[in-house]
Amino acid sequence: MLKKFLFYSLFVFLISCAEDDKREEEIAAIPVELQVERFDQRFADATADSLSALKKQFPFLFPRQYPDIMWVEKMEDTIQLELNQAVAAEFPNLEQTEKELERLFQHIKYYFPQRKIPKVVTLTSDVDYRNQVVWADSLMLVALDTYLGMDHPLYIGVQDYIKKEMRKELIAVDAAEAFAQTVVPRPSSRSFLAHMIYYGKILYLKDLLLPFKTDAEKMTYLPEEWDWAEANEDQIWRYFVERELLYSSDNDLQTRFLFPAPFSKFFLELDAEAPPRLGQFMGWQIVEQYMEKNDVPVEEMIQANAETIFKQSKYKPTK
Repeated sequence: MLKKFLFYSLFVFLISCAEDDKREEEIAAIPVELQVERFDQRFADATADSLSALKKQFPFLFPRQYPDIMWVEKMEDTIQLELNQAVAAEFPNLEQTEKELERLFQHIKYYFPQRKIPKVVTLTSDVDYRNQVVWADSLMLVALDTYLGMDHPLYIGVQDYIKKEMRKELIAVDAAEAFAQTVVPRPSSRSFLAHMIYYGKILYLKDLLLPFKTDAEKMTYLPEEWDWAEANEDQIWRYFVERELLYSSDNDLQTRFLFPAPFSKFFLELDAEAPPRLGQFMGWQIVEQYMEKNDVPVEEMIQANAETIFKQSKYKPTK
């Protein structure tokens, strides 16, 4: 009996792999016209005389309430000059980033054929790490000065849990999240579970759209953080269930387990070891099991309410 079960499991696994390979071949054949404008370079090379032409080409980056003299002063500002130099050194070209964005956009066109692919504009943002990638309909802004590497000297003073997300290999990951946020509706319920599932949907989409990225990267984790989350999934779930947190509307739970932070706050000795946003990680596991056990299209999953997804997932943590 055991041999039959193992043979069947292997057969199902091989069939699934073959289907995944075929799907990826279809996606790789989808044509995508990737447009990337290096505004960061254009602004670094600009002068007072060329400012007018630059404003005409990129009017959306020059709010009308700011006079030209302010932009001229910014061109000559020592901090801006340092940012220009750092970005030029780290991103002399965007070859690898463009390859990853093209693959991401191909996956978006496959799963969401009605969605338009945006033009990509790279810029500097005074290291605004809260807005690394902004997706606005037909435009996607990427702040390259927020992807210089977690050990870059310009980031001295930035907290470590923020710096570890400022790596150029995460540009496509952040772009996928920015897209996912445009299609996944915000939860109407205040429950902790509803918000876990919301982030779980976003992470599930990132998983679909970024098969070339590791699970750790999709969570913007370091490898050891992902390993900790995987190894402790059962214990995390037990903590949530035993303390009856799932249906709690306490906003503090979002701060402790869903939002960026140095670590997740269980108020236990293990806190220093626990990676942040473990509520998001658990939401992803629930949504993944829901999709494995229910034959529903991605669009239906996106619109399904948290209670439906949770009950029909019949979620059990991996031990």
